[in-house]
Amino acid sequence: MIVTVTPNPSLDRTVELTGLVRGEVHRALSGRLDPGGKGVNVARALTRAGVDALAVLPSGRAPGGRLNGLLDALGVPALTVPIHGATRSNITLVEPDGTTTKINESGPVLTPEEVEELTEQAVARARGADWLVTCGSLPEGMPADFHATLVRRAGTRTAVDTSGAPLAAAVAARPDLVKPNHEELAELVGRPLASLGDVLAAARELRAAGVGAVLVSLGAGGAVLVEESGEYHAATPPVTVRSTVGAGDATLAGFLAAGGVGPDALARAVAYGAAACRLPGSEMPGPHELPLADVRVGVPHADLVLIGDAA
Repeated sequence: MIVTVTPNPSLDRTVELTGLVRGEVHRALSGRLDPGGKGVNVARALTRAGVDALAVLPSGRAPGGRLNGLLDALGVPALTVPIHGATRSNITLVEPDGTTTKINESGPVLTPEEVEELTEQAVARARGADWLVTCGSLPEGMPADFHATLVRRAGTRTAVDTSGAPLAAAVAARPDLVKPNHEELAELVGRPLASLGDVLAAARELRAAGVGAVLVSLGAGGAVLVEESGEYHAATPPVTVRSTVGAGDATLAGFLAAGGVGPDALARAVAYGAAACRLPGSEMPGPHELPLADVRVGVPHADLVLIGDAA
């Protein structure tokens, strides 16, 4: 069982356009509504892979009820903590070349009692689980050390995927795994990471600080894994991108579904991320959609120049 925690879930509406011009009226090519939030997406991908997963999340008002219904329709087990505020809604605009514009609401304000209830429910469900995976941004009213608190109290292996101050606090709590993207890692260490060697050096710093393993998603550059067994880089040939929303979440889910350790898990992670990019909205890929034969895993080339990403 893998328990995911999403403190700021969302209803994610994705609209595909022929092009985006400010100030103009556009006619959508297509639209879809998905249950969103990083931990929710991880649970969706794990469920499609046949891995037992439970999504723990706060849920409020009509948008929260809609989110719960979408998860139920997808067969994703969920434990929802009722809140007074309304679950947020996000909008993603996607152009034919894969350019993605996201408009994310900040989310509801949680009371201290609601934060404590979410924490207690997550910790209780983590007992006996293989992993507790805590992900995403924090709504107003939630302390920056929320993810860190779960890491300290989980009593099982922990993985964290967040950014900014919450990521810094979580790293200090020494989780078993962190999954930043290129830009998030650069922000965390406070310097540009222009090459793969720079990324490796930053990941080693996190390991030296007590983090068990570091999985860094690099967008079109694949992903890097730095762990006790060694350092690995995996990538696929360029893919035709339909949407990048949720690709990093699919990457993390693929890694955990494959055991959460070693180069084979990294290959599965990169295959999941690439497959997610080919799908509309934040749809999560299934095992039959993975381009595993295209993934190449090897020793990282430190001089490889990188371009920032947001996966």
